[in-house]
Amino acid sequence: MAPAADREGYWGRTTSTLDWCEENYAVTWYIAEFWNTVSNLIMIIPPIFGAIQSVRDGLEKRYIASYLALTVVGLGSWCFHMTLKYEMQLLDELPMIYSCCIFVYCMFECFKVKNSVNYHLLFTLVLFSLIVTTVYLKVKEPVFHQVMYGMLVFTLVLRSIYIVTWVYPWLRGLGYTSLGIFLLGFLLWNIDNIFCVSLRNFRKKAPPIIGVTTQFHAWWHILTGLGSYLHILFSVYTRTLYLRWRPKVKFLFGIWPVILFEPLRKQ
Repeated sequence: MAPAADREGYWGRTTSTLDWCEENYAVTWYIAEFWNTVSNLIMIIPPIFGAIQSVRDGLEKRYIASYLALTVVGLGSWCFHMTLKYEMQLLDELPMIYSCCIFVYCMFECFKVKNSVNYHLLFTLVLFSLIVTTVYLKVKEPVFHQVMYGMLVFTLVLRSIYIVTWVYPWLRGLGYTSLGIFLLGFLLWNIDNIFCVSLRNFRKKAPPIIGVTTQFHAWWHILTGLGSYLHILFSVYTRTLYLRWRPKVKFLFGIWPVILFEPLRKQ
């Protein structure tokens, strides 16, 4: 975690149980961790457009919820890193659990009749979320949150591997790209935590444009935001293939992936 002796700024004393490696209030007096804050834009803006497109395409509400949940995570993370306040930390961390539960529900319901509801799975995931929330509010231990989040991600990984191995092998590219980008972000997250002192010393000596590239927690946001977005695409692709909608991944402006459907093919 971040060393002591950071600057103070607009939001006052840090009350969060975590303070990351980016120097506090180094860029502006109004944002505690500037790069860790603005890097959340990738989790805020694209999923909003994804939700709008899902409504237009008539996708089931759980996929709209997936996109919006990712946006909520991005907004919570923005508020957390901007203020380093405990309340904003909860707004970041707890939606990570809730959004992953939505992702899990989507992945395990992708081969069901359209608009069906699995009340048993829904109850289990809601109960899990309530237990995690209650325990975390009591113990305030970040490692507990990280382990619970890791369990959900691991469940998604296993389900995804099953789908690309036994059901739709031609989705391996999309599935493994999503996983690989997410794991790269996790690697950089660990590097940022373990080598924080060395990274800060390097930034003091390096030109600012070079130092910015070593803000690995910001890269974690970018990569996991992209990885999560691609996972939603993977989930939507799997579901709509099962429904025989004939989905296709296209790139807007040649760079950003979206799913479009061939006309007159919905059922």
